[in-house]
Amino acid sequence: MTVDRILPNEEGYELLDLVTELADRELAPRAADFESRGEFPREVLRTLGRSGLLGLPYPQEYGGAEQPYEVYLQALEILASRWLAVAEAVSVHTLSCYPTAEFGNEQQRKLLPDMIGGELLGAYCLSEPQGGSDAASLATRATRDGDHYLVTGTKAWITHATTADFYNVFCRTGGPGAAGVSCLLAASGTAGIAPQLPERTMGLRSSPVAQIVFDDARVPADRLIGEEGAGFRIAMSALDSGRLGIAACAVGLAQGALDYALAYAREREQFGRPIIDFQGLGFMLADMATQVSAARALTLSAARLRDAGRPYRIEAAKAKLFATDTAMRVTTDAVQVLGGAGYVADHPVERFFREAKVLQIVEGTNQIQRMVIARSFAR
Repeated sequence: MTVDRILPNEEGYELLDLVTELADRELAPRAADFESRGEFPREVLRTLGRSGLLGLPYPQEYGGAEQPYEVYLQALEILASRWLAVAEAVSVHTLSCYPTAEFGNEQQRKLLPDMIGGELLGAYCLSEPQGGSDAASLATRATRDGDHYLVTGTKAWITHATTADFYNVFCRTGGPGAAGVSCLLAASGTAGIAPQLPERTMGLRSSPVAQIVFDDARVPADRLIGEEGAGFRIAMSALDSGRLGIAACAVGLAQGALDYALAYAREREQFGRPIIDFQGLGFMLADMATQVSAARALTLSAARLRDAGRPYRIEAAKAKLFATDTAMRVTTDAVQVLGGAGYVADHPVERFFREAKVLQIVEGTNQIQRMVIARSFAR
């Protein structure tokens, strides 16, 4: 199904053509194999980085493409429609570059070309075993020791935990609550940092997610991003952008499921005619297409606010909430369109269905998004 797009510049159209070409050549043929083996496609990420697709929203002076966020999100959508794990990896990596790009000093920003170029893969270490949604209560502690910090604690549900080259580590340098949280940029080879075995997940099996144990890990003090006590503000600012990334991933996944279901319904015949001709199936597909378009419009509307420098936090929460709920509904219906065939791994909608669920959880559960939106009414 062709998606008609209106972009803010001509370069955006060329970029999306490049993304589509790479997605069709590098992602679509490999997705099922890598997912079945649970192998992370690190070289695919390097290819995307060398093609300039890991730095779309970042400044040209650091090797980025300096594109509007609405262009970046539509690139992410195209990737997700072919292979969600890769799109999510791009979203997480872009999120992991954000603290250094937005809050880092000039010395720290010298790392950005390798980050954006895909040579250094990032991870975002915020959640903990006892503190997921309540990020302000995180327990990982960093104690100043001369020109280093000694970091101790455990992070949980960290995408790229076992493959990342750098970690954004949100840790407690002060007292309780949000004001005591700081952000450190730690190299993966640092002594005392120990990624654990990957989790056995329902979907996104080619995406390595694991706990990371910090046992007096010595992180240089000059890797403090911003200042002590600024970590929670950095984390929340990054998540506003990250939620738009997950919304775009959800739109892409839903679009991929819709496209497959449409193709199947045109070819599959029952009672002497294609099943798409039956009103029950046709109406279901119509609802799926409408929901995908609505999710895309809401996501891009929030992106345009961000590009204009306007407040977008609430709109990002709405987009993440609606788009990920839409992905769950559309992938569920895609399985239904295929009937029994949709329940077996021979068709990708079975995988799409399993993958959609995690999007309602990551970057803040959808219950948290509802709380963010509801609290805005009181203000």
